[in-house]
Amino acid sequence: MSTVRGARERARVEVTAAIKDEARNQLAAEGAAKLSLRAVARELGMASSALYRYFPSRDDLLTALIVDAYDAVGEAAETAWAGARDAAATHPARWVAVACAVRDRALAHPHEYALIYGSPVPGYTAPPDTVGPASRVGQVLIGVVRAAHLAEGVAVPPLTDGLRPEAARMAADLAADLPPAVVVALVSAWAQLSGLISFELFGQFDRVVEDREQFFRHSVHELGRSVGLLDGRPAGAGRTSG
Repeated sequence: MSTVRGARERARVEVTAAIKDEARNQLAAEGAAKLSLRAVARELGMASSALYRYFPSRDDLLTALIVDAYDAVGEAAETAWAGARDAAATHPARWVAVACAVRDRALAHPHEYALIYGSPVPGYTAPPDTVGPASRVGQVLIGVVRAAHLAEGVAVPPLTDGLRPEAARMAADLAADLPPAVVVALVSAWAQLSGLISFELFGQFDRVVEDREQFFRHSVHELGRSVGLLDGRPAGAGRTSG
């Protein structure tokens, strides 16, 4: 029985992967709003009723694709952060490495990136299942700044009095061990990182920016400065501020 069960589980994994792959093909050709379970089943030579056993609705399939896309970009960020953790790397260098990994993933898989950071899909509401995967890139960026704060410190950015209550709330929710002003700057930097990538991906830099890699590296380095990362200090140098 275990052999039969194992074969069935492997078959289910393979069919699920095939359904997702065809759905991604549809995303590339038609966009998320036109994703159709019937069209996916037709391309795979399946009966619609058979596909519904894997994904009961279009929204279930969309959620699976969204979770996969968030996990993929999150894994890229986490891998870049781990790879930049050598003794000579500065915290700004780690920050840039993470941002570049996110950009590289987006350029290699633009339709998946558009699914999670582009226009909302009409009629679709993301369930709680997407929250954890969606936070992975943000958690890596927080981790880079947290490591800097615990090591040599960060230059705490200015904060207006009117924003202090919201900053305290955000810090309590996202990173209670960091100064609230830094958390505000982190959220802003995260949004701006997404904007930089989206502008490049969706053609907003056409006839404006030619050397886009260098422009991106410069821009995300400046975002690192905005969250308080200090230049010229190898990770592990003595704490001086923050």
